[in-house]
Amino acid sequence: MDLTFYIAAAIAVFSTVMVVTRFNIMHALLYLIVSLLSVAVIFYLYGAPFMAALEIIIYAGAIMVLIIFFVMMLNLGPETARQEKEWLRPGMWLLPALLCAVLLGELVYLIAQSKTPVTGITPVPPKEVGRSLFGPYILAVELSALLLMAGIVGAYHLGRQKKKILHRFFESNAS
Repeated sequence: MDLTFYIAAAIAVFSTVMVVTRFNIMHALLYLIVSLLSVAVIFYLYGAPFMAALEIIIYAGAIMVLIIFFVMMLNLGPETARQEKEWLRPGMWLLPALLCAVLLGELVYLIAQSKTPVTGITPVPPKEVGRSLFGPYILAVELSALLLMAGIVGAYHLGRQKKKILHRFFESNAS
């Protein structure tokens, strides 16, 4: 195995452990993004640049944005705004940024080194991935999309705060 694989794998394992052990959801999200980026480097290393790009675009990009929007939708009040300011200290970004810099250096090294993947592995073109996803596995792709949508809608309904409805007779007219 190549040294780049071991570095990316170590970063993936470390950042995944950090995701599981963090109490703060924003810290966990940062480490989850690092973990997904390191998996993308491993995909690229083994001759699947299209899968690496999908890993970055879909998982590290779109799904992380959905989770952040979900946290914002909860809108837990002014106490949450104060807590977010504490969470977003510059020191919080230091370790994930360092791990991402190592992954970026590995990726630049891999791209500059050569165009051939590890011996015995042939790159899979995007056309074959599309044929595979929308051919025999179309039902699985559509069911997973429905499951994700149901999860997002269910999480929103479980997490939202309901307003108390008072009859106008019970409201106080202090003015």
